[in-house]
Formats: sequence, C-alpha cells, structure tokens
Amino acid sequence: MGALLGSAALTALAFALTSRILRYMAKYSDVDGGDAELDRMFRALADATRRAIVARLVHGPASVSQLAEPFDMALPTIVQHLRVLEEARIVSSEKVGRVRTCQLVPDALVPANAWIVAHRRPHERRLDRLGDFLVKQPNHTNRPTSGGPS
Repeated sequence: MGALLGSAALTALAFALTSRILRYMAKYSDVDGGDAELDRMFRALADATRRAIVARLVHGPASVSQLAEPFDMALPTIVQHLRVLEEARIVSSEKVGRVRTCQLVPDALVPANAWIVAHRRPHERRLDRLGDFLVKQPNHTNRPTSGGPS
C-alpha cells in the first residue's frame, strides 16, 4: 500500500489515525474502565510544552533551568509542567544542592505505546483492505476528481 499512497500520504494518515485514537481514548476512557495510569500519562503528554520537555530528556538528564531555556515562560510554570510529568511517572528528578536534575523514567512510555499499537491494528487492517481493493480496480485516469471542474 506504501507505493500506492506515497510516504507523505502514509505519514499524514498515520498521524490522523493516532490523533483519532487519542481523541477516542480521552472521550471514552471512563466508559471502558480506562486504566488510571494510562489516563494520567496521556493527559501529561497532551500538552505541547510537556512533550517538548520529554523530547529534550530523550537526549539525557537536564537541570530544570536547562529545560526552561527554550520556553518563554516563568521557571515556576516549567516546574508545574515537570510536576505533572512526574505524577504521570514519565519523568523523575533528583535535587543535589541547589540543582534539580530531571530524567526520563526508563520504559515509562511502554504502556502508552502498547495501548496505541493495540488500537491501531484494526485501523491498519482496514487500510490494507482498502489498498488491496484500490489496486484491483481498473485504472480510470479520465475520471474527473471530486470537487474539481469536470
């Protein structure tokens, strides 16, 4: 199916599917007996600043002031974001003297990844069936596209 759509289209489609799954999870997590740990984790990652902090910590531990450098916000605000990430058990911190150093908790995102993979598979199977169907269709190059002038 990759050759049929192209890598940019597949990337956009994967992003759309992931976004849809996350919206569904946020809306129905209480309905299906959602796991409190996953709920906390996804809420923590729902904020762009916290995702940027996690992305920075992938490269190794950093002090709170180092983590705050790229953001145009007060240090106490960064500390609040870090507190949310710590409560979600994504980040841990240690204070030595006057410096608080943060790091990612090893394998913290494994439960979130497992949940996403499990919920993405049915969508991928449907897309594969659609791709197979489209490949089997005769080529209609003279067919007008929807939304354009005919």
